Amino acid sequence: MRISASVMPLVLALAALPQMSWAAPPAPAPADAVETIRLRPGEPPAVSLTPELLYRLLVAELSAQQGLYDDAAQGLLSLARDTLDPRLGQRAFQMSMSGRNLALALQAAREWARLDPDNPEAVAASLALSASSGQTDGLSRTLARRIDTAEDKDQAIVQAAGIVSKMSDKRLALEVLDKAVAGVLDTSALAHLALADIAWAAGEPRRALDESYRAQALDPASLDAAERILEYGLRIEPRQAVRDTYRYLDQHPGHRGLRLLLVSRLTGQGQFDEALKLLHEMRRQAPEDFDLLYTEAEVNARAGRYAAAKSLLDEYITIQQQRRRSLAEGASSAQADVSDARLLLVQIAERQDDLKEAIRQLHAIDEPSLRFQAQTHEAVLYGKLGNLPKAQAVLGAIKPVDRRERVVIQLTLASVFREAGRTDQAVDTLKAADLEMPDTPEIKYELGMLLHQQGQTAEFETLMKRVIELDPDDANAYNSLGYTYVDADRNLPEARDLLERALDLDPENPFILDSVGWYLFRTGDYEGALEYLRRSYAQMPAADVAAHLGETLWMLQRRNQARQVWAEGLKADPDNDTLNATLRRLGVSLP
Repeated sequence: MRISASVMPLVLALAALPQMSWAAPPAPAPADAVETIRLRPGEPPAVSLTPELLYRLLVAELSAQQGLYDDAAQGLLSLARDTLDPRLGQRAFQMSMSGRNLALALQAAREWARLDPDNPEAVAASLALSASSGQTDGLSRTLARRIDTAEDKDQAIVQAAGIVSKMSDKRLALEVLDKAVAGVLDTSALAHLALADIAWAAGEPRRALDESYRAQALDPASLDAAERILEYGLRIEPRQAVRDTYRYLDQHPGHRGLRLLLVSRLTGQGQFDEALKLLHEMRRQAPEDFDLLYTEAEVNARAGRYAAAKSLLDEYITIQQQRRRSLAEGASSAQADVSDARLLLVQIAERQDDLKEAIRQLHAIDEPSLRFQAQTHEAVLYGKLGNLPKAQAVLGAIKPVDRRERVVIQLTLASVFREAGRTDQAVDTLKAADLEMPDTPEIKYELGMLLHQQGQTAEFETLMKRVIELDPDDANAYNSLGYTYVDADRNLPEARDLLERALDLDPENPFILDSVGWYLFRTGDYEGALEYLRRSYAQMPAADVAAHLGETLWMLQRRNQARQVWAEGLKADPDNDTLNATLRRLGVSLP
């Protein structure tokens, strides 16, 4: 039998072990135990590499090569139990994770930790998977004991936080971590920061902010605490958070990153003058910090002050070009910095509807890593100008370096045709690309969506199912197929399974939340539908979502609220087919 290269290292490792026979393994320890008797502490047990063991090892590794990860993991786990070799337990864990079989991965991680209880990676893997599967009995005590006995308590706290972060119930995760770090709260700022982050994830921003302040009280110089006070405080006490951040910066003036974070958050809140004032002060203190020119241009662009932004970017480009000429080739980031500035100028030109200027800036980008992005964007803009031959020429001139770029070129060309109203040409482009690059999920997905627009539902469904086969983690494919079933009020049990999978993969996606809400509406669960549709509408106040949310409110007899949501949807998109059809069907007219 020919042994492949990927199998050889483990075979050689086993072959190199001292030859020693071994008795039958002891009975397995309880599932949550990580103790075992070692032949020599710190070393794997000696194993006699019999023909049977070699055969079982090769079968497992060949299964892995063929993508049969569950078979490989089961074989390796059985070998680990028979040989007491933790390396095989680790390999079984890795194969299980490759196959996304968390139940099997948990078994393998526990075996790995049982065989190598002093290995922090093994123990952490076991605890993390136990937490992710909801098995939290004794987890607080175990983590507290590890923190208490650890020489490096900070590392143990970080690891404990990482483990509980895997738990799906974030409130329970907070409860577990609370108990785990209780013994070090009087002395450890890091423990409070860990609690702050888990509290935030659990939807308790007040607790998150309080823990951040407690961390700062223990370590007044902590930059991590100051950053969290700003981030979390903006949700609870924005003015106080900003004041406290300024106070920290007065005492620790060297923290440029925190100043820039404050600029970013002030900009996000629309406090452009305050952000610019802070930037001007930073530039006064560090006149050679030319990156601040770019940041100031970004703030002005966000504020709609395009003339100021363009002036700053022109100055920034001039400075970077001078740096580029004065320094040895490759000695600076000036070329990339100029390209970033031009990309911002492209955004400004597009906002001002000056597409020719946007194209000019894209054409001037010479940073190799950005040329492909610039060229495809250039083609899109020519399409918006109605110059389809030029758009095709730009895309045709690109020399793709790999399959990914070939795919992007075809998707871009189809998009240009679609945006120009030439759906048939877009479909033809994608069909040709599908023949040229079969089993490319991105192409099949876009082709399916276009066919759905043309009313070719059967072809759409076939393509979406194939996309799911090719890419089982494509949340959009599950959602598109599930929503189509829901909207047509058919195959609802299958739609539920599809949407549950989509929600697992991307739980905050507003499109998926809308689909789940619409499914619940179809099944008569109006209160459940309301929860999901409100979450979707909060992120994406689109007319389609307004139609669904309004109809749900209508069925719950909250008709004034329904009219208000519909009115908002019509204001955003007066010609939306879904919303107008809903109003006609319900006989509702809005003022």
